[in-house]
Amino acid sequence: MKSGFVGIVGRPNVGKSTLLNTILGEKIAITSGKPQTTRNRITGIYTDLEADGGEGMQIIFLDTPGIHKPKTKLGSAINETAVNTLGGVDVILLIIDGTRKTGSGDEHVLEIVRKAEAPKILVINKMDAMKPEEYLELYNRYNEEGIFDDIYGVSALKGTNVDELIGCLSGYMEEGPMFYPEDMATDHPERFVVSEIIREKLLEYLSDEVPHGVYVDIESFEEHGSLTKISAVIICEKKSHKSIIIGKGGRKIKGIGMAARKDIESLLGTKVFLETFVKVKEGWRDSDRTIKNYGYKDE
Repeated sequence: MKSGFVGIVGRPNVGKSTLLNTILGEKIAITSGKPQTTRNRITGIYTDLEADGGEGMQIIFLDTPGIHKPKTKLGSAINETAVNTLGGVDVILLIIDGTRKTGSGDEHVLEIVRKAEAPKILVINKMDAMKPEEYLELYNRYNEEGIFDDIYGVSALKGTNVDELIGCLSGYMEEGPMFYPEDMATDHPERFVVSEIIREKLLEYLSDEVPHGVYVDIESFEEHGSLTKISAVIICEKKSHKSIIIGKGGRKIKGIGMAARKDIESLLGTKVFLETFVKVKEGWRDSDRTIKNYGYKDE
């Protein structure tokens, strides 16, 4: 069998998690149009036992948080997670949004990638929304940097050229062990994925100033045959944010819970009874102890 590790890096909201979900054919990483959607390193496991003439292939993808200019200690920890990932992978995928203008943030990410030793592949996302001459101009600009072994244009959302990208990655995989069972898509426990689904709905339902200050803690997760009972606590930073999350007459939190429950039921394959509570923990994003406790920073 051929196997290896691939680190997915880039700026926030360029389609890293969407690409990973498309590759795996199921949703393990949450997506949103807001920055800092991905906070933890998400492990995605792609296994094809028919690849390489039946010898089989397993690629372990590490989807990292978007590299950005941090404003809090949480932001710094998120960046550290992304950068540290580059030192332990066999291939680096740098994802860019082809429809965005490049700037100093892109140059910063490019310099980080340049210093890494692993082979590098540039993925230009949203090629379906670009004119051919726009794609060619971007391709040539990055090709002239002289650091990329391959450059691919894809549409992570539509799946365009994703199979071709996998074929390219297979060429970088070497003979190695099968790290995970063939039916395993991620090594994260269900509790983690459930908490991320709830946070995704918070990102969708809330105004811009609130989502970055929320954390979802699963207090209880009980399986009773075809029913799973889940109790989740939404941690926010301000009393005013708590009011926004709950909404008038509790309508906002009810809508968030209903949307989350639907996705959680698809994930677990059972009926779900979901309870949600909201608590205030002021300034948690700038507390070293808290961000360590919440799993965003290594000891």
